[in-house]
Amino acid sequence: MSEPPTTVRRLVEDIRPFDRQEDADRAAVLGWLNETDDVFRRAKPRTPPQHLVSYFLLVDPVGPQILLVDHRKSGLWLPAGGHVEPGESPVDTVRREVAEELGIAASFPAWLGEKAFFLTVTETVGDPSVRHVDVSLWFVLQGDRRQALTPDPGEFRAVRWWTPQEVTEADPAIFDPHLGRMLAKLAEAIPAQPGRETPAARS
Repeated sequence: MSEPPTTVRRLVEDIRPFDRQEDADRAAVLGWLNETDDVFRRAKPRTPPQHLVSYFLLVDPVGPQILLVDHRKSGLWLPAGGHVEPGESPVDTVRREVAEELGIAASFPAWLGEKAFFLTVTETVGDPSVRHVDVSLWFVLQGDRRQALTPDPGEFRAVRWWTPQEVTEADPAIFDPHLGRMLAKLAEAIPAQPGRETPAARS
């Protein structure tokens, strides 16, 4: 088996499932990896009909707050990310996409490093001729809501920092369907952070 699928297998095996759904998805993905050595999208939108995606959730641990993007094509508020290119590792996809989509360098948190944190398997919506299955590895990046971003206007209508409470109180239909589970898992895993000092507090 070629190196990229082997790398993907290691990332999937290292994920500790949060719930029964993630446990079932992890088992299904490991079975898929046993049956194929091509995990990449070769042609848009569905060749092959199941392929890899890397999501990354930019997290400011003070608060905490998360960055979501108002994605033009899907019409949803999502973590940023994209399809894993042929021969690319999912971690390198994160590095590439965060630079392309937000104009910053990837900063992986010390408590997790470059491991995938969450796994989802999702059939996309739309006409059957374009429908396919995204195997998505979700990564966590260290963020700071004060940092300057350069969002890609071709991809996003807007970007916004959200608190978990704001996500909970909003209509779930405007988000990725797995976001709530991701945030619940993150809440259990992320280390507690002290409040960020303001200039007034230091004076």
